[in-house]
Amino acid sequence: MIDICCIGHITLDKIITPENVVYMNGGTSYYFAHGINHLPSKLDFKLVTSMAEKDRKAVDELRNLGIDVVMYNSKETVFFENRYGNNRNNRTQRVLAKADPFSMDQLKDIDARFFHLGSLLDDDFSPALIKYLSGKAIVSVDVQGFLRQVRGQQVYPTDWAAKEELLPYIDILKLNEHEMRTVTGLRSPRKVALKLADLGVKEVLITLGSCGSLIYANQHFYEIPAYPPSQIVDTTGCGDTYSTGYLYCRALGMDYEESGRFAAAMCTLKLEHNGPFDGTLDDIETLIAKYQKQIV
Repeated sequence: MIDICCIGHITLDKIITPENVVYMNGGTSYYFAHGINHLPSKLDFKLVTSMAEKDRKAVDELRNLGIDVVMYNSKETVFFENRYGNNRNNRTQRVLAKADPFSMDQLKDIDARFFHLGSLLDDDFSPALIKYLSGKAIVSVDVQGFLRQVRGQQVYPTDWAAKEELLPYIDILKLNEHEMRTVTGLRSPRKVALKLADLGVKEVLITLGSCGSLIYANQHFYEIPAYPPSQIVDTTGCGDTYSTGYLYCRALGMDYEESGRFAAAMCTLKLEHNGPFDGTLDDIETLIAKYQKQIV
């Protein structure tokens, strides 16, 4: 049995900042796979993705790194344009192409302890598929894709219409400070976490940018610090990196607070360069220890 299976489309990304324009692969699944591959191989990991055959170079590169990848052919590959201003916590997006949604048939033979659903658009995972996976394993969801409505090529925030139906089937839910307001209409992270827990989520993860993150589980709140980066180069994939670190630790049996600190430190290290996390376990532990020393 696989310990963690991440399911999501690998994308083609055009990243525009005031300083530069960069083309690269992306998507939750891509950042997750690269991130977990840089951590000690104590866990069995599998990536399930879907993209156009003409773009499979990204999959071949992951396989050459030793990552177990199942790829399904899609007519198109998801193509995002991400535009950032001076405030890197905010971005505007366009979707220039979409990939086919995932199906139960594609996942029926995969058994895992954790499924992480890296949603990018609201039709990536059907309600029936989420319920099916919930019957097989612990289900972790990044809410971002369920809140993206595409009109033309523009991406607009929208409420998650099926949230009350599906949240009881989701064990771990990650949101950022903008997504939490869209889902609940609330501005207080603690009130958001309580409302989502009432709707059935067991572990609520709310990332708050430079203000850190909040975890709510087993009727307790855990305040997680944000570790200051030496510089901010690229915020794309930071939420995915947080999920990577958190699930890695939870799969190893670590507690909520330890898992959150590990995830936050991974995010800081990822912020300091373009592309996925490429640090080491020692880098993460050194950063956490440095911060702890400063606040003692």
